[in-house]
Amino acid sequence: MSNSEDKPPNKYVESPATDIPTPAVETGTGFVVAPITRRWRREDMLNRGSLALRGLALLFSLLAFIIMASNKHGDWKNYDKYEEYRYLLAIAMLSTLYTAGQALRHVHELSTGKQMLEKRNSAMVDFFGDQIVAYLLVSSSSSAVPLTNRMREGADNIFTDSSAAAISMGFLAFISLALSALISGYKLSTQSYI
Repeated sequence: MSNSEDKPPNKYVESPATDIPTPAVETGTGFVVAPITRRWRREDMLNRGSLALRGLALLFSLLAFIIMASNKHGDWKNYDKYEEYRYLLAIAMLSTLYTAGQALRHVHELSTGKQMLEKRNSAMVDFFGDQIVAYLLVSSSSSAVPLTNRMREGADNIFTDSSAAAISMGFLAFISLALSALISGYKLSTQSYI
């Protein structure tokens, strides 16, 4: 005649992700290890997601830079004759350098487990850097669109196609960094300032 009140308390909590029981610490209000492991998993997922978005931004920025830098086809078909295209090239190069540095920092932190910057400073650098570079990318891409559209009305050729491809890569890099800025903003908002 045993009922559920006679059973000793369970010393393990079943983890939803695995079938391995996780040891739990019982406090006056219940188990505390399960919420901690969920928080660690969430932080790990955010770190990996941020790294993936920065990797995509790096790829798209590099492609925008390469495509625009190689867009020289003689006479009026040289990117350096147009201020909008030079601006797009400069911002693509800046974005490539920024995202490469950030991606390398995140890879180092994930592989070694050591922070290069203090956690609060890292969150601020990530958020403000992502915001600034993302806005520069959308600004440079937006400034080049009208020029490319005007040129396409007269002649649709490899120069205008390459310009449109570089602009598209700039917009895709912007989207990746904008999403990364959302993650950075979440990380920044969850920091304790005590």
